[in-house]
Amino acid sequence: IYANLMPHDLARAALQGLLNRTGLPKDAVDYIVYGTVIQEVKTSNVAREAALGAGFSDKTPAHTVTMACISSNQAMTTAVGLIAAGQCDAVVAGGVEFMSDVPIRHSRKMRKTMLSLNKAKTLGARLSLLGSIRLAHLAPELPAVAEFSTAETMGHSADRLAAAFGVSRLEQDEFALRSHMLAKKAQDSGLLSDVISFKVPGKDIVSKDNGIRPSTMEQMAKLKPAFIKPHGTVTAANSSFLTDGASAVLIMSEEKALAMGYKPKAYLRDFVYVSQDPKDQLLLGPTYATPKVLEKSGLTLNDIDVFEFHEAFAGQIMANLKAMESDWFAQTYMGRKTKVGAPPMEKFNTWGGSLSLGHPFAATGCRLVTTVAHRLQKEGGQYGLVAACAAGGQGHAMVIEAYPQ
Repeated sequence: IYANLMPHDLARAALQGLLNRTGLPKDAVDYIVYGTVIQEVKTSNVAREAALGAGFSDKTPAHTVTMACISSNQAMTTAVGLIAAGQCDAVVAGGVEFMSDVPIRHSRKMRKTMLSLNKAKTLGARLSLLGSIRLAHLAPELPAVAEFSTAETMGHSADRLAAAFGVSRLEQDEFALRSHMLAKKAQDSGLLSDVISFKVPGKDIVSKDNGIRPSTMEQMAKLKPAFIKPHGTVTAANSSFLTDGASAVLIMSEEKALAMGYKPKAYLRDFVYVSQDPKDQLLLGPTYATPKVLEKSGLTLNDIDVFEFHEAFAGQIMANLKAMESDWFAQTYMGRKTKVGAPPMEKFNTWGGSLSLGHPFAATGCRLVTTVAHRLQKEGGQYGLVAACAAGGQGHAMVIEAYPQ
């Protein structure tokens, strides 16, 4: 439905939605940071194009960051850094991903030929270059879904990780079904109030996520493995799906927010980024990041009332939970005496997650953070924790504290 649009169109809508919700004067924003993963070549600094399109002052600087699935987390923490350094008082951070139209390149041979054509001085040289083009030159180059450093796809890696931690196909399907059922319940109850309607020119209005599809265990069991055939356990039903989306959040110093008459939702208390081996520990970011951020903020797992982890694959989530419950893993790989401990499921992703809501790569981080803020308000909790894995063997965790009501 978005196929004729561009990424900055969705990002602009998210920014305008934020302005409408907050009544924020456009000139009150000191800076805008956006995340994106698959870049549209024409709008490589999508933050700036979206900001101009949304009517922000042309005096407001904007830049774009990329860190795979944690790109908008990086945008938010960049905003926190700008405020903490005294550079800014109010920053808008967000992320956008547009899978309906990804840049598909000519092959390298074709690109070389076209660049040489551009430089050719004589007609003879041009004709000679044109004559050198073969059918193989015309094969397109799609954006890679594989890790650059290992040439392995993330799904393949998730399947290996699930096997390493003994996560069965049944456990993965059950977790995926849970995600869809909780998302459906949250959507029907009006809890996903952050979602704004978007009018597609000449088409319909999109007003809710359309990937929430509670199935049955029987239906899910019929699906074949998607990556490791025939014995793999990762399928289309227990993986997050690629989708379009954009997000935006308003981050201010408390002083500035109160001076402008705002009632903040939450404090972004602390955060960490981690990296590990991209081959065998590609998706274990949450396991490494969670204890680090808890220690940094002087909290324990029991202090956390709300957990929101990014669900790339059900197998990846289950493997992280098993790693967190393993003394052996903590001692062997993390240099810790005892296990981290896994979040209790009654506090975990209770409004659905990426498996059911979709995963527009760079937009997901803001969704995780705003979901924590809203769940803390709704459930009366004090602390929330966001954690996510990302391509390249990277990860992130953030502690969020409810603002006193």
